[in-house]
This record gives sequence, C-alpha cells and structure tokens, in this order.
Amino acid sequence: MPQASSGIANPSSAVVNALSDCDSLGADALHITPLPHHPLTGLRDLWAYRELLYFLAWRDLKVRYHQTILGVLWAVLKPCSMMIVFSVFFGWFGRIPSDGIPYPLFVLSALLPWQLFAHTFSSASHSLVSNQHLITKVYFPRLIIPISSMAIGLVDFGIAFLVLVALLMYYHIPILPQIVTMPAFMFLSMTTALGVGLWASALNIRHRDIGHAVPFVTQLWFFATPVAYPSSLVPASWHAWYGINPMASVVEGCRWSLFGGGGGEGSMLVLSLLVSSTLFLSGLYFFRRTEQTFADVA
Repeated sequence: MPQASSGIANPSSAVVNALSDCDSLGADALHITPLPHHPLTGLRDLWAYRELLYFLAWRDLKVRYHQTILGVLWAVLKPCSMMIVFSVFFGWFGRIPSDGIPYPLFVLSALLPWQLFAHTFSSASHSLVSNQHLITKVYFPRLIIPISSMAIGLVDFGIAFLVLVALLMYYHIPILPQIVTMPAFMFLSMTTALGVGLWASALNIRHRDIGHAVPFVTQLWFFATPVAYPSSLVPASWHAWYGINPMASVVEGCRWSLFGGGGGEGSMLVLSLLVSSTLFLSGLYFFRRTEQTFADVA
C-alpha cells in the first residue's frame, strides 16, 4: 500500500500535490508539502479567524470579573489607590514637582497609559503558556492569543479614563483640542507592549524563566518612566536618549494632550517611534518564525 509522506508544518497553508507516479498496485502517491513560509506572511489569517479573536477576548473579560463583588470597579480602584499613595508619599512628603499640574492629576494621567502597557505586556508574555491546551490540539493563527490579551487592558483604560475626566472637571481644567491625539499615544503604548510581549511569549513557552523575569522587568521599566516624576528632572542632555524608552514619550504625550505645555522634545518622540517599531516588527518576525514549534514544546 502506498505511503503518504507528511511534511505539514502549517495546516492552514499546506497544499496537496497529486503526482502521477504509480506504485506496483497502480495507486497514485500523494506528497503533502507546505507552502513557502515567511515570518511576516499569513497575517490575513487573523481576519479569517476574527470570531475566534472575539471569543478569546470575551472569555478573558468574563474570567477576569467572574465571581467578583466589585466587578469592573477594580479597573478604577487600582489606579486610584496608586494615585493616592503616590500623592501622599511623592507629592506631599517628597515634594516632587508636577510642572504646575495638581499632583493627583499629574500622576493619574501617567498611571493610565502605564497600566495599559504593563497589563498588555504581562498578559501577552504569559498568553501562550496559559493557552497551551489550545495550541496543542487545534490549528489557528497563534498571533490571536497575544492580541486577544490586549482587550482587558483597553477596557480597564476606558473605565478608568472616566475617573480622569471627572478629576479634570473637579480641578476646573478645560478639555484641550489636542486631546484628540491621545489615541495615537495609546497606540504607541500598545505597539510597544505587544512588541516586547511577542518576544517574551515566544521565549516563555520554551524557557519558563522569562515568566519569572517579566514582573522584574516591568518594575524596572516603571522607574525608568516619568510616572511619579516629571521628565524635567532628567538632565536636558539625556532627553534625546531618554526616548529609547517609548513609554517616556507616551506618558509625556498623554500629559501634553491633557494639560498642554512642552510635551517633550521632537527628537525624543522620533526615537521612541523608531524603538517601538523595531520592537514590534522584530517581535512579530520572531514569533512567526518560531510558532511552528509551539505545540511541540508546550
């Protein structure tokens, strides 16, 4: 009986070529070979599996707030409690300057984009390990898993942003026209988080040390970002290099969109855009390059 040689690496892109060679029994031999694979191809599969993306995101949202008393109020309590602690210890005791902005508003306007970044980075980093029961049983574009983990961070940001708007009204701070640029800074935050998250998730499924390192890296990144202090405390000669941290530009950009002012240097923002794009494209490349082995090592 003829044997079919299997070389499927990606079930969604494999093709079956029927050859006319016949064996001694007169049957055709089928050779199954994969299509040429490029790490940046196959992204349109995400659209074909958009319903799965929706259901995974909805599942994460339901699990997050299932059997909780406060429910979505946790999205407000976390940044607000940190705002109070920072306002007391850094604003009141430490006398950290806030560039003329009320310190609670100064720190909350930075905490919201930071928590969006931190949650996306952490969730994406652990997404493959948390869903290994799926990737070992059925094929679908693996990118769906880390992308779906962004939903919770976006929902939490939207809810907490209402508190920020209420504080703006309490302090009688008008809404400025440049607030329309805030989604662009949020996009920069998510791009950076997803870029490093793709690197971490692909490495974490093979080396679980990455999962232990993510909280430590997030803490270091937090102190390197002007959340509780203004970037004006950083020496001017360092500002351009400070842009190596894209979240510094995100935080300064969010404050500029809400309160006006300098908004940071252009060179700092350009460098942040280059770093964020490099992180995202390289993370996407590495993820796509290694995703064929995820089911083998999970």
